[in-house]
Amino acid sequence: MTAANPYASYLQDKDPLRVLAATPRTIEELTEELGSERMDESPAPGKWSPREILCHLADCEIAFSFRLRQTLAEDNHVIQPFDQEKWAAAYPAYEAHDALALFCDTRKWNMALFRSLTPEQRQRAASHPERGPLTFWTIVETMAGHDLNHLQQLQAIAASFAPANHPAPGNHPPHRGYAQTED
Repeated sequence: MTAANPYASYLQDKDPLRVLAATPRTIEELTEELGSERMDESPAPGKWSPREILCHLADCEIAFSFRLRQTLAEDNHVIQPFDQEKWAAAYPAYEAHDALALFCDTRKWNMALFRSLTPEQRQRAASHPERGPLTFWTIVETMAGHDLNHLQQLQAIAASFAPANHPAPGNHPPHRGYAQTED
């Protein structure tokens, strides 16, 4: 894990753009697998429910979108951190399907931005008050690792709700868009 990308251990050597492109479909499949009746079931006390995870992903996609665009628009942009727990206080008012739609649509818009970048733009400098100096591309890698972290959570929740005849967690593809590697 690097200071600039706290999710580097999730990403490892995976292509961040492939992870980012595949995440919406994977989340849609997991959401369908969980069903609306399981969206508000927390896996443990103090842990987010699937709906809360979807809301968090939607909020983060908005935040990442702004950070990315400000990094392109402003020399040495200083990223504004946010308190995810304070943002999560509003999640009881949000619907899972709305959060999923917002996440998917915003991700599609971000993917279009990524395709338009020059190599120089990928290296634009920014800084984070808690994580130090980083580049535009570090933000992209952080997004991908963040996706993988929350996909693992959703997969674990889905596996915990699975009936006995459902595929075991190891048999459920953890994420589309990249080849699995053995640790």
